[in-house]
Amino acid sequence: MTKAVLGIVGGSGIYDLPGLSKVREKAIKSPWGEPSDRLRIGEIDGLTVVFLPRHGRGHVLSPSDINYRANIDVLKRAGVTDLVSLSACGSFKKELPPGSFLLVDQFVDRTHKRESSFFGKGCVAHVSMAHPVAPKLADRIAAAAKAEKIKLSRGGTYVCMEGPQFSSLAESLTYKNLGYSVIGMTNMPEAKLAREAEIGYASVAMVTDFDCWHPDHDAVTVQDIIKVLMANAEKAKRLVARLAKDFPREHEPCPVGSDRALDTALITAPEARDKKLLKKLDAVAGRVLKGK
Repeated sequence: MTKAVLGIVGGSGIYDLPGLSKVREKAIKSPWGEPSDRLRIGEIDGLTVVFLPRHGRGHVLSPSDINYRANIDVLKRAGVTDLVSLSACGSFKKELPPGSFLLVDQFVDRTHKRESSFFGKGCVAHVSMAHPVAPKLADRIAAAAKAEKIKLSRGGTYVCMEGPQFSSLAESLTYKNLGYSVIGMTNMPEAKLAREAEIGYASVAMVTDFDCWHPDHDAVTVQDIIKVLMANAEKAKRLVARLAKDFPREHEPCPVGSDRALDTALITAPEARDKKLLKKLDAVAGRVLKGK
């Protein structure tokens, strides 16, 4: 059995993870460039937890400037098996007001400036994203929220826009009419890369505002969002602490195969694969590339 290592990516307002014991900070080099920050590694009730602030401490990286490939790569190198994304979002649904938490189960990618795959020329791979969230990880998060009496809705679509600007009214109304639940700027390509790295992924969308479709939120400001961010961050830290406390110490096989996503994904013939790219893939795809 594989030892479970819980990874947490903190979004806006979450730049640290208190409650860790045996804490150490580690800068891991990645062939994909610089990650957002050093990893903060520690334990909660004996479970190894690895924390990475997505925007860097001090919030120095915009959503478009984050090196998502390096982030996922260093988390993989740190042994992370299951990854929880904590993300600030706008809401398209009245039943998801500011302060709400939503356990997302689908994504729509509207980004266009980001590197979205570890694979490409010299080694092509196609992983399934039909079910992008690891079900057992989502179950664990839902159970932790219930135990902590944190209201958490389950099931909804997160549309990821490029940013860093907020939506136009036309965009906001379009996404609302398409039935999407929340909008954010960071879960793509993060979820895609986690799948390629065979890391179970789940996202907790923490609602800060109603986006500009709502007449009371037609001029969303950072100042308004920060007030809700702080309250959401405190709940998120309690959620993570409970999740870690109750999390299995051995990695559970994923029902949708997120932990074996590369089994049938590689299409480039072994003799045609680029050796330089294979070297960069040592952490992400080492399991299936060994001996090939």
